[in-house]
Amino acid sequence: MREKLNEFFAVPANIRQEFWQDTVQKNRLSLIVISIMIFGMELFNMARVLFLSNAGLGTWNNRIYFSMYCILFLSAAVYLLLQYMLRNSGEKLQWRLQIAAVAFFFLWHIGLNAYDLVRDPEGETYIFVTAVVGLAMFIQMPWLCSTVYFGAGYGLFMLLNAPVLEEGVIINLTITTIVALAISYTRSRHAVIELSQRKEIRRMNTRLEQLLQKDPLTGILNKRAFENCAVCAFQEESGEKLALFMLDLDDFKTVNDRYGHPCGDYVLKETAERLAGFFSDAVCVGRVGGDEFAALIPGNDSAEELQARGEKFIRLFSEVNWQGESIRVSCSAGMILAGGGTLSYEEIYKKADEALYEAKRSGKGCCCLKED
Repeated sequence: MREKLNEFFAVPANIRQEFWQDTVQKNRLSLIVISIMIFGMELFNMARVLFLSNAGLGTWNNRIYFSMYCILFLSAAVYLLLQYMLRNSGEKLQWRLQIAAVAFFFLWHIGLNAYDLVRDPEGETYIFVTAVVGLAMFIQMPWLCSTVYFGAGYGLFMLLNAPVLEEGVIINLTITTIVALAISYTRSRHAVIELSQRKEIRRMNTRLEQLLQKDPLTGILNKRAFENCAVCAFQEESGEKLALFMLDLDDFKTVNDRYGHPCGDYVLKETAERLAGFFSDAVCVGRVGGDEFAALIPGNDSAEELQARGEKFIRLFSEVNWQGESIRVSCSAGMILAGGGTLSYEEIYKKADEALYEAKRSGKGCCCLKED
C-alpha cells in the first residue's frame, strides 16, 4: 500500500525537469486566463460601486469593497507584467512567481468571503467554494504544494468564519475541499503519466529510427542510411575531399556452399566489424549489397597514401576463424577520391563501383583508386 501511494504521488527523476516545464507552461496559460477574467469582473464590480450604488463611495462598506476590487485588479496587472519580464527566466523562478500569485488570489477570495460573512452571518460561501474549485481545475501543482494550499486555505477560512457557519455548511465545505484536493492530486498524477508515456514513445521512436538505419545482420548502416549520410557529407560546403571506399568479398558464394550460410553470415558480420574498426575515422560505414560494403573516409591523405591504406586493409583481412577453423577469405576494393561539389553522390558511387570491378578484373585481392 505504501509503495502504491509513493508511486501515485512521486514525480520520477527521469521526467522531473519535463514535469516542471509542463507545470509552468500550463499554469502560465491558466493565470493569463484568470487575470483576464479578473480584469473583466473587477472593472464591472468597480463600476457597480461607483455608478450603480446609491451611496457610491460614501459608505465605509462600499469603500472596503471598492478597495478590494482595486487590489485584485492591480495584483493581476502586476502579475502579468512580472510574467512578461521573467518570460525568458528559468522554470524555478517562473514557478515561484506563479505560486505566489495563486496564493495571493486565493487569500483575496478567502478575505472577501470572510468580510461578507462578517456583514451577514447568514451569507453564502460561494466565493470560497469557487476559489477552491478553480484552484483545483486551473492550477497544476505537485501533491505537497496542493496539500499545503488547500489545507492552509481551508484552515484559515474556518478560523475566520466557523463561529458563524452552520454545521451543514461546514460539512459541505469540508467535502468540497477534500474533493478539490483529490482533483488536484489526480491532475498532477495524470501529468506524470502523460509525460512518462511521451518519454517512452520518444525512446521507442528513437530506437525504431536506429533500427531502420541499421543493417539487421551486421549492425552497421544499411544501404539507404549510408547513402543519406554520404549525400549530406558530399553536399557540405567545406570544400574538403572525401574518399568513398567500396569493398566486395571475392567468391563469397564458395564460403556459403562449403561451410553453410551460418558461416557466411558470420563472415559478413566479421567484415563489417573489421571495416568499421580499421576505418575508425570514417564519416559512415555501411553494407550496400549482399556482400558489398562501403566506408566514407576523409580524403586528407594523398591518392597514393589512400590506396596504400585500402591495400593494407585487404592484406589484414585474409582469414576468419569459424568454429576453430581458419577460413581463407579475400576481398577487392575500389576507391574514388572526390569532393568540392563537382560530382553528385550517384556519380561518385558509380565511379567507385567501376574502380571496384576494375580491381576484380585485375585478379581480385587488390584496391583500385580513381580521382574525380
